[in-house]
Amino acid sequence: MNLSTPLTRPSLHEELVARLREAIVEGALEPGAKVPERELCETLGVSRTPLREALKVLANEGLVILQSNRGARISKVTMEELEDAFPVIAVLEGLAGELACKIATDAQIAQIVARHDDMFRHYDAGDRPAYFKANHDIHAALMAAAGNEVLTQHYAMLSARVDRARLLANVSDSRWAEAVEEHREIVKAVKARDGALLSDLLRSHLNNKLAALKKALS
Repeated sequence: MNLSTPLTRPSLHEELVARLREAIVEGALEPGAKVPERELCETLGVSRTPLREALKVLANEGLVILQSNRGARISKVTMEELEDAFPVIAVLEGLAGELACKIATDAQIAQIVARHDDMFRHYDAGDRPAYFKANHDIHAALMAAAGNEVLTQHYAMLSARVDRARLLANVSDSRWAEAVEEHREIVKAVKARDGALLSDLLRSHLNNKLAALKKALS
């Protein structure tokens, strides 16, 4: 057996976790609903064992609640959870911004800028789903440019909770416009590779996002 050749695709476990996480974040599996294990096994072509292993991972991320002898339920979004998660995410994003400005390649910086351009076009078109997808890609690109796997792993776990809340909340048009202007300043800092400024902007952006979500979900 050759163990020196790297895998070229995600394992079944990783892919299954990613698919389920996406379904929860996007609302296909609704908060409070029981996880339809039999249906998911048939749809995804997997047995109960890998499905339940994937659910354990999502339970650790706070997206699923495991119930003894009663299967699992999708966790609900709570204000307490958001208030706990956002300050941590703000610190992680601020650090990612600082690291990215120091070590990112020109190609990575160009990619972040290009994804901002895409996001601004979706905003101008009033396409919220496409805007949110582009916004998510921007933050993922910043994390990748930071070049720190531990940072990326912790961010991925927490960002799923935040993304779910953002999609559930009907954020006002005025806050949407404010968020876009904040991102215009963020992309300027990225282009200038001003890590200190970018860190401050990202933290402020997250704080403003939390305030908007609290208002929208109240």
